Amino acid sequence: MPLPLATLAPVLARTALRYGTVALAVYALTSLREPARRDQRAEDAMDDIDEGLRLRHEPGQTNGTARWRRTIRVGSNGPGVEVDATALGRLRLRRV
Repeated sequence: MPLPLATLAPVLARTALRYGTVALAVYALTSLREPARRDQRAEDAMDDIDEGLRLRHEPGQTNGTARWRRTIRVGSNGPGVEVDATALGRLRLRRV
């Protein structure tokens, strides 16, 4: 037996109101903030990182770098996307 649409209207209205509120909040936050500037020194540092995971220990701190580069294609000669994920990190502990 088919369900009358009148019984679904309150559920649909509540769901639309929730998603609409979230969409409006996200739109307001993205339109109000200024675009972040690109620091060329940081870009150059990330380009110089070798592929793989590296950790370096010095007295009082540990530095780590990671880079993963892959090309993903659809088919052997199809369209593709190059993924270049780079991360820099530092953990510094000192007594105060």
